[in-house]
Amino acid sequence: MRQFFFFLLFIFLLVSCAPAPVAPTLQPATATLTPTNTIEPKDTPVPATATFTPTFIPTETPIPCNPRVADYCIMDGHFIFQRPIHPPANDSVDITYRYASTANGTRDPHHGVEIGAGYGTPVHAAGDGVILFAGPDEEAVYGPWKNFYGNMIVISHADEFFTLYAHLSKIDVQQGEAITMGQKVGEVGQSGAATGSHLHFEVRRGDVEDYFSTMNPELWLTPRQDASGALMISVVDEALQFQRATLTIEQYSDSNELISAYYLNTYDKSMAVEENAALGDLPAGRFRISLIQNCYFYERWVEVESRRLTKVILVVK
Repeated sequence: MRQFFFFLLFIFLLVSCAPAPVAPTLQPATATLTPTNTIEPKDTPVPATATFTPTFIPTETPIPCNPRVADYCIMDGHFIFQRPIHPPANDSVDITYRYASTANGTRDPHHGVEIGAGYGTPVHAAGDGVILFAGPDEEAVYGPWKNFYGNMIVISHADEFFTLYAHLSKIDVQQGEAITMGQKVGEVGQSGAATGSHLHFEVRRGDVEDYFSTMNPELWLTPRQDASGALMISVVDEALQFQRATLTIEQYSDSNELISAYYLNTYDKSMAVEENAALGDLPAGRFRISLIQNCYFYERWVEVESRRLTKVILVVK
């Protein structure tokens, strides 16, 4: 009996020492939770009255015009040289034997331009420089054979540019002499392989003794008038290989009336590097370039601006 009494006492003490159960605390149904960061769902509609002002960050330099994509590009020209013949004498390039042309297959491709002027007409330096050569063409250093250029002058300019003046009747400078733009250096003649009195003028860059280092002077000579510009054309196939073509270049007025027309053959392929046709001294205005190639007709409308260069790439089949 005593043992049973102590057993009940032990059970009573064990129960009385246990922690009382804690009832859970429930949030009332009206409680509102406020998160520290609110994320709007992506499909939340924007109110119709909302106004957004986009921020544009300008680039440091404008994106250059790409004539492979655009109909044409107008850019600053290379007009760094003065004309070697001054008015009132004729200072225009002869259109019958332009740079890289063959005069309808009757001559070799032309490595310069001809400026028709009377015998003894003064010839002036196209830019500042140093006389690299002055004398008769006896060694064929700059041409394909001896006495090709006759009496000639070569002037070295900055940035590896050179200008060449050929068929002279008189030379007024000496090798090594420093000269300035516009200075008289000689006189027009018909020495060497010349037919009639005229000045043969070239622009070269790089290796001056390389007969094929020439560039079209019409793209480097200052336009004759303030309202004149130049046109540089590349006629290529889909692989960007130069193609021979005959171009018609017409100027139209704002009322679409024909003002003037020019007819131009592309360069001989041996001389096409960056372009294969060019015209200088074009009056500012609207022009249509057209050609027929492999029975397809192509045309392109372009603008020419004063003292600027219009660059065009025509892709033909």
